[in-house]
Amino acid sequence: MNRIAQSHAKLLVRDAKGRYAAATPEEILEVARQVIDQKMQRGEQFTSPQATKDFLQMKLAGLEHEVFAALFLDNQHRLIAYREMFRGTLDSASVHPREVVKEALALNAGAMIIAHNHPSGHPEPSVADRQITKRLQEALLLVDVRVLDHIVVGGFRSVSFAEQGLL
Repeated sequence: MNRIAQSHAKLLVRDAKGRYAAATPEEILEVARQVIDQKMQRGEQFTSPQATKDFLQMKLAGLEHEVFAALFLDNQHRLIAYREMFRGTLDSASVHPREVVKEALALNAGAMIIAHNHPSGHPEPSVADRQITKRLQEALLLVDVRVLDHIVVGGFRSVSFAEQGLL
């Protein structure tokens, strides 16, 4: 396929009546989220910070509301479960440490990576982001669950608290 033909190629989706139309960006992102769910199954190990950021960007980029999520891991940092714990508005989400601790205990997690998105597209952590990270670390430490990282996703960029020395 030549360059001109490639530039006109589109991803197509079938509607309820069986007709094909160009996929919207939202439909493409939804299918990408489904693919990443299939790729990262229980027991998969996150081998690098970049692999973790790539996974979370696929899950959280493009959402129009803030979502606070957690990767619950075993002691070998293998995935037990990905959970979207709290859903918020355009610029905030209420996070309840008690609920995070309950889920970590229910899943018998030994470690966690927490994450949330900034629908604005700017992944820089806010003061509130730093405060909730500290509260979660303290609460989870009481039940021997380590917080390995907090990743903030803004569009297709992300910031790792661990890489920034904020943990």
